[in-house]
Amino acid sequence: MHDRAPQRSLSPGYRPARLVLAISAHALLRVAGSAGAALIGIWLAGLARQGSAIDARLVGALAASSFGAELVGSVPLGTAADAMSMRVLMSLGALLGAAATLLFALQVSVPLFFTSRVLEGLAVAAVTPALLRLLAADTAHDPGRRAKMMSGFELSLLAGLALGALVGSQLWIALARRAFAAIAILYGVCALLLWRSVPARPGAGPEAALRGLRGALTDTHVRRLAPVWLCVNAVIGVWLGPTLSFVLSERRSGRQYLDGIFAARPGDIGWLLLLYAIVFGAGLALWATRLPRVGARATMRVSLWAMLAVCAALGLLNHSAGWPVWGRAMLGLAVMLLIMLESGFGPAALSWLAESLGAETGTGATMGIYSVLLSSGALAGSLVGGWAAALWHMDGLLMTTALLAAGALGLLARMPAAATSPVTGAKKRTIHVNP
Repeated sequence: MHDRAPQRSLSPGYRPARLVLAISAHALLRVAGSAGAALIGIWLAGLARQGSAIDARLVGALAASSFGAELVGSVPLGTAADAMSMRVLMSLGALLGAAATLLFALQVSVPLFFTSRVLEGLAVAAVTPALLRLLAADTAHDPGRRAKMMSGFELSLLAGLALGALVGSQLWIALARRAFAAIAILYGVCALLLWRSVPARPGAGPEAALRGLRGALTDTHVRRLAPVWLCVNAVIGVWLGPTLSFVLSERRSGRQYLDGIFAARPGDIGWLLLLYAIVFGAGLALWATRLPRVGARATMRVSLWAMLAVCAALGLLNHSAGWPVWGRAMLGLAVMLLIMLESGFGPAALSWLAESLGAETGTGATMGIYSVLLSSGALAGSLVGGWAAALWHMDGLLMTTALLAAGALGLLARMPAAATSPVTGAKKRTIHVNP
C-alpha cells in the first residue's frame, strides 16, 4: 500500500511549445465548427424569411444531431486514442470536419443537413478526448500546471467558439454560401497543425485500451461529477449552437429588447460573441492561478451562482426598451464581471476528472466520458433551447439557463468536499500499486 508516485509525461521530453500548438489547433477546430454553426443559423434564418418551412426547432435539432454524434462517438474514439496513434486519429478527425462542412452547402436538403451535422460531431469526438488525454498525462505531476493547461483548453474551446461566430458571420457577408468552402479550409489547416504538434507514438493496443475503459466507467469521481456536468453542458447547447444567432437575427416585432436585435446587421452577432470570448478568457486567466488553492468544488459553486446572476441581469436587459443608454451600459458591465466568475467551472471540472485517472492507458477513455457528458448535455440543451426560443424567444433561453444552473447547484451539494487537496493536488485516498 503506497501513495501513487507522480506519473511521467505521456511523451518523455515532450516540448511545452508543441503542447501549446496542439491546444491552438483545437481552438482552430472550434473556430471552424462555430463558424459553420453561425453560417447555418444565418443562412436558415434567411431561408425562413423567404418563406421556407424552417423555424428555431429545426435549427436546434440540427445542432442536437451534431452533439448526438459526438455523444455516440466519444467513448469509442476516446478508447481508440489509448489504442492507436493520437496523431493519426486527431488529424483524420479534422479532415472529416472539412468534408462535413462542404456537404452541408451542396443543396437545400434537410436529410443532407443532418448528415453533415452528424459527421461534424464525429470529427469533434475524434479530436477532443485524445487532446485531453495528452494534457492530463503531461501535467499529472504538477497540479498548478494542470490548472493552467485545463484553463487553456477551456479557453481554446469557448474562445474558439465565440471567435468562430465572428468568422462565420463575416465570411457570410463577404462570400455568402461560398463561405462554407472557406470553413473547410480552416479544418484542413487544423489537421496540418495537429499532425505537426501531436507526438508520433504508437498506442497501447486494443486490449490495454479496453482495460482502461472499464476502469474509467467504474471511477467514483466521474459518477459524482456526471449529473452536474450534464446540467452545465446543457447550457452550452442552449447558447453556443445556431439557435442564438437565429433568435438574434430573425426579424420579429415584440416587447423583448434582444429579440431580433441584429436582424438588419447579422454580422454584429460575431462581434458580440467575440466580446464574450474576451471577457470569458480574462476570467479563465484569473481562475488558472486561483483554482489550485480554492479547490474544484468551491470553484464550481461560485461559477454556478454567477451563472444564475447573469441570467437575472440579461433578463433585465431584455426588457430594458425604455431605459437610458447609461443604465444598459452599467448592467452590461455587471454581466461581464459575472461572466468572469462563471468561467471557472470548466477548468475545475476537468481538473476533477483528470485527478480520477488511474493509469496512462485509461486517460483517453476517461476523457471520452468527459466528451459524452459534454455532448449529452449540449444535445439536450440544443433541443430544449430550440423549443424554448420558439415559444418565448430570448426569455425562453434565459429561463432554461436559470433552471439548469439551479439544478446543477443542487446536485453539486451532493458531491464530496474535494477530489484532491486544494493546495497540492494530491489525492486524499490511498492507491494500491505494484511495488
